[in-house]
Amino acid sequence: MSKSKNLVSANWLHDHLADDDVKIMDGSWYLPQQNRDAIAEYAAGHIPGAVFFDLDANSDQTSELPHMMPDADKFAEAAASLGISNSDTVVIYDGAGLMSAARIWWMFRAFGHEKVFVLDGGLPAWKRTGGSLQKGTVEVPMAQYRAMLDDGMIADWQDVVQVTEQHDHQVLDARSAERFKGLAPEPRAGVKSGHMPDAKNLPFQKLLTEDGVFKSGSELKRAFEEAGIDLTQPVITTCGSGVTAAILSLGLSELGHSDNKLYDGSWAEWGWRPETAGKIIS
Repeated sequence: MSKSKNLVSANWLHDHLADDDVKIMDGSWYLPQQNRDAIAEYAAGHIPGAVFFDLDANSDQTSELPHMMPDADKFAEAAASLGISNSDTVVIYDGAGLMSAARIWWMFRAFGHEKVFVLDGGLPAWKRTGGSLQKGTVEVPMAQYRAMLDDGMIADWQDVVQVTEQHDHQVLDARSAERFKGLAPEPRAGVKSGHMPDAKNLPFQKLLTEDGVFKSGSELKRAFEEAGIDLTQPVITTCGSGVTAAILSLGLSELGHSDNKLYDGSWAEWGWRPETAGKIIS
């Protein structure tokens, strides 16, 4: 299908755009300070046939934390409403190049979908290769979808507390070096600055080229190793709120590393919970 088990190129998508079993999804999401409206941008121009996956709307609405994982029934309902069936090949992209698409890729993987890919370089790569855009929304018939959550792909705050005490996993943070070191304020009110004890820092941008596509395998390997990660040992990925941590998870998958989890609450939870207040390094 492609050289990667997780990524497809814009050229591949050009060749398979009309395939009945290829379903394209715009998974764009932005931080408030980015001043971008993902839904409006989708309506103004998206890859032809793409549906919009609303990351916030399709998250756990009962949680105080942002875009936490929904339960299997809610996710199945969301996928079915977008015309996705379990046998489809799902290709996810975002308007930034690669940011939130990896989170949605990870969600589909966690709920058991095997044929799910990220468009390498996202919408900018599609445009660079001469791809056309479609305006408005796309209406699709309801499909049938079954989801089953793999709990082994998710870490919660208690898991990470245990890791900081037992040192049986490596914790890898995708945030900027300034936020990791506590030198820059967190974007969410009430969240302390800093990082978890013994955590390593690998800003997600270091896995990407200047064009926003994934680096080669040897370059990816070097990035993880230079961040202090032993790729033969378990890893928990984390970030500000569980979005860009999935880029690290995708990078690990590209290297064949399967013994990893994503901390769903990430720093939005760790820097806010009273139970973890004594486990913040800055």
